[in-house]
Amino acid sequence: MKPFFEIRIYSVNPGKMEEWVNLMEKTIVPFQISKGAVIHGSFIETSKDSFSLQNGERVMNSDQDTNKYIWIRRFKNIEEKERVYKDIYESDVWVNEIGPKVAELIDRNSIIVHNVISTNLSIMK
Repeated sequence: MKPFFEIRIYSVNPGKMEEWVNLMEKTIVPFQISKGAVIHGSFIETSKDSFSLQNGERVMNSDQDTNKYIWIRRFKNIEEKERVYKDIYESDVWVNEIGPKVAELIDRNSIIVHNVISTNLSIMK
């Protein structure tokens, strides 16, 4: 398998975005990097647009009410992903310190992970 990316999308609990981003940037990202994760980006969704055809015309609908956090990790192959997951999510630090904080700030049942590979034109490889 080619190198691939995870695009991870989380629903942050209402009123918790600032606290979540702080936890990500000061704790989770550095911890995951120390375990071999390669993180390409971290984002707060500010709005969401959807498109449809109505009476033959393309219509854009925007949703400004969003609480999504999106981040991107890169893996060389599935074996690396499995190793990094094990090193992160089975560690004592994650289980006893970080994981409980995560559970307070995001809806873990809403996590969506897209596994994607770059096309030839993509600058992210």
